[in-house]
Amino acid sequence: MTLTELRYLLSLAEEKHFGRAAERCHVSQPTLSVAIRKLEQRLKVQIFERGRNRVMVTPIGDKLVAQAKNVIEQADRLEMLARNTGDELAGPLKIGAIFTVAPYLFPHMIPQLRKIAPDMTLDIEENYTAVLRERLRNGQIDIAIVALPFTEADVLTKPLFSEPFEVLLPTDHPLARKASITAEELADNDLLLLGEGHCFRDQILDACPSVARSSRDPEGRVRTLADGSSLETIRHMVASGLGLTILPRSANLHAPYSADWLVTRPFTRAAPERTVAIAWRASFPRPRAIDALEKAIKACRI
Repeated sequence: MTLTELRYLLSLAEEKHFGRAAERCHVSQPTLSVAIRKLEQRLKVQIFERGRNRVMVTPIGDKLVAQAKNVIEQADRLEMLARNTGDELAGPLKIGAIFTVAPYLFPHMIPQLRKIAPDMTLDIEENYTAVLRERLRNGQIDIAIVALPFTEADVLTKPLFSEPFEVLLPTDHPLARKASITAEELADNDLLLLGEGHCFRDQILDACPSVARSSRDPEGRVRTLADGSSLETIRHMVASGLGLTILPRSANLHAPYSADWLVTRPFTRAAPERTVAIAWRASFPRPRAIDALEKAIKACRI
């Protein structure tokens, strides 16, 4: 059994398609198929159930895949130790962050991290929480930056900061004359929200029952944007006069529009908020890298 075979195994388990797995491993499909078959024969178990159009991992295969991930991670650690003489702050770190955190955190975090760990480069992606969860579990990223709650077996989390939600509205909107705004007032106005899959949307609906009710009402004034929209897209729509929105405070700290166009207002009562945290596999072999990342983020004072 070789590390190459185990990498083939993990790729097929994740892609569930021989062609895509082979492409990901930069080998031909027959090469990968033969290697998987030999591995099954050597272990005397069926790891994959093969169908006409899909591949499924068998129950015993799930256990073998989990163990293979541990083996590959430890092998990668050996390579890292040899390459960097044991320096956990050297070499790339693969980070994933949710869409509503990444654009407001990374421009401030990266300069801080460069001061702390100048030899540690970042391989960055933005995605939904559900996708980051899977990619973290599969070892495709080292660290995820998410909003709590976030629970996953064999994954550790550490809170970084909490931030309140704020209302963003045009300067000439009648509600802009108020010092604070209630959730009920928002539900009675045209309100723009991110689409399904964004945890920030779910947090707003959980914290604001009146907004949640309006979002379910066909006659309500809450509008859900199409997939692919971002907080910045919504900001531009608010500036154009299409409605109001709710943003995390970090999204308003360095806003592109002046107070002549857009203003923010707090909630009247205790503002809904979110806690942003880092998550990593318990077996991740570079704890100093996690410490450095935490230090850099906290230095941003978001």
